[in-house]
Amino acid sequence: METVHTKPTTALWLMISVVLVALNLRPSMAAVGPLLSSIRSDVPLSFSSAALLTMLPVMAMGVAMFFGMGLAKRFGEHRSIVVSLLVIGAATLSRLFLDSALELIVSAIAAGVGIAMIQALMPALIKSRFSENVSLFMGLYVTAIMGGAALAASFAPFVQVQTGSWRIGLAIWALLALLALVFWSAQRSVLPPLPHAGNDPQASFIGNGRAWLLAIFFGLGTASYTCVLAWLAPYYVEQGWSEQNAGLLLGFLTAMEVVSGLITPAIANRRQDKRAVVAVLLVLIILGFCGLILSPQHLSLLWPCLLGLGIGGLFPMSLILSLDHLDNPRRAGGLTAFVQGIGYLIAGLSPLIAGMIRDQLGSFEWAWWSLTAVIVVMLLIVTRFNPRHYARHIR
Repeated sequence: METVHTKPTTALWLMISVVLVALNLRPSMAAVGPLLSSIRSDVPLSFSSAALLTMLPVMAMGVAMFFGMGLAKRFGEHRSIVVSLLVIGAATLSRLFLDSALELIVSAIAAGVGIAMIQALMPALIKSRFSENVSLFMGLYVTAIMGGAALAASFAPFVQVQTGSWRIGLAIWALLALLALVFWSAQRSVLPPLPHAGNDPQASFIGNGRAWLLAIFFGLGTASYTCVLAWLAPYYVEQGWSEQNAGLLLGFLTAMEVVSGLITPAIANRRQDKRAVVAVLLVLIILGFCGLILSPQHLSLLWPCLLGLGIGGLFPMSLILSLDHLDNPRRAGGLTAFVQGIGYLIAGLSPLIAGMIRDQLGSFEWAWWSLTAVIVVMLLIVTRFNPRHYARHIR
């Protein structure tokens, strides 16, 4: 994919369309946690089984990420994203009619595949269309992803209360897919099909140690995101909070992610060495988890605030670190697809492990401690990402 200089008005509409597409990449997962006790009263689900509703779509995202770039080469960016939005919309809408845990899980996997296709394509598209301000536009794109999670976490319980149905609380987010389809369809002329030439842009990274380190770093960071998304609301429901208030708390956390997702890449955009910025984010996450464990009922807005600021900045920064390693948009896109593919396979296990810990020990606290230890390991990994040595590791 060559770098393309886009006219300001065209670029604005393209960015609006990218934001609307990105809003669809989390509601299918984020709406589940706040409604979980209602779902479990209707559909028999253990905490371990409920974890599959977050775990399996994330795992599907990991597997499908490896096909996303290849399919885009064959069908073009525009058509691939249209199909992906249709898949996400259909999977979300189908929840109106689901009666079993298996059907719910299948809908989650289908949505995960659609999400992965879009996430495999977007970093390369942004690097080629907005080459002068990659960090800034990646921040906007990732912020929109987290904004979609915030919307779903905050409003799914209200939709349930207004309609008396958790199914509508899960299915209403298909409207976002419809809105994104309308805007994205108008971008066809701006997005010519990708050329067919060249090898699989991900294949060359399989034997590269730095690519694996970036993937592990992304996967461990995303493990915190998926775990908090799946279990923060149920954790506070167990602390005696109502579903609505627990959902609002998760919504507040994801709103903090949105703030950090906008501000952090803008700060990092000014510096070549981004390690200090990432280290600060990791420390915020550690403080958030410690507060969640030691004092969940006191300063109960502070801990989600710290977690949200840390996780929200870490997600785009992990992808930006990968994009910074290579100048060529197609190669950089291939690297971020590889990093996300492996990373989501790692991250997908975390809600299941946390659910199993909850089933065995009767509390989520040990899951939060485990994630704290993981973030400490990430602090050690980030010291390795010196930009002066990027060319030595990946060409």
